[in-house]
Amino acid sequence: MATGRTHRPATRSRGIPEATVARLPLYLRALTALSERSVPTVSSEELATAAGVNSAKLRKDFSYLGSYGTRGVGYDVEYLVYQISRELGLTQDWPVVIVGIGNLGAALANYGGFASRGFRVAALIDADPEMAGKPVAGMPVQHTDELEKIISDNGVSIGVIATPAGAAQQVCERLVAAGVTSILNFAPTVLSVPDGVDVRKVDLSIELQILAFHEQRKAGEEAAAEAALPPGERAHPADAAAVAAAPRDSAPPHTASRKGPEGDVPAVMPA
Repeated sequence: MATGRTHRPATRSRGIPEATVARLPLYLRALTALSERSVPTVSSEELATAAGVNSAKLRKDFSYLGSYGTRGVGYDVEYLVYQISRELGLTQDWPVVIVGIGNLGAALANYGGFASRGFRVAALIDADPEMAGKPVAGMPVQHTDELEKIISDNGVSIGVIATPAGAAQQVCERLVAAGVTSILNFAPTVLSVPDGVDVRKVDLSIELQILAFHEQRKAGEEAAAEAALPPGERAHPADAAAVAAAPRDSAPPHTASRKGPEGDVPAVMPA
């Protein structure tokens, strides 16, 4: 068994870089939103902003598709939707099985975005006998004993694993042996797959840990910036607490007031 992805779809054989392939769904999502608003054309700058990339990178990506846009007009939204959908293989129906119908698997089963993007959930599969026959997202859950038959009967080539980590590798091996060649893995473990099988991993805990790293770094940068200030300009915790606790209409600390013709007037007036 080898670990990694060595399968080469048509897009890669035609010279489209992996990084570009990874950005195509971002462009498609932005373009679909424009299409739903009946926007006919879009500039590279506008589309790049909507997709979260820079415009030079977007134009380079689209050059691999043979789409260069029209100067002064931009890109035809509907045509780009078609081009990218065709390149991603979304102009055909892709039956998908979800294995592991716990909280996460059930949430995936209820996700409405699959059908609108060319993916049809063909079956929900779980190892728990008590789950068999129970409806989830309008479909009866089937037992893992039926996995191979389900894949064969539905022509499934994409499997989604949402099982606990301990069961994921065995499920993966059964999926591959039954003919599945692409796997979306939500289990918190690394899968070992043979050559010719693509695996995409989604690990929510890792993404949260990365965000925690960035939050810690930002806090450190703020503390360093505070430490670099002259002593007189640093915020003292006690002063900050006193300011926060003071009523909004009270006079600032160390500021006296005197009576004027229209009421209290600060002793120190702005110039």
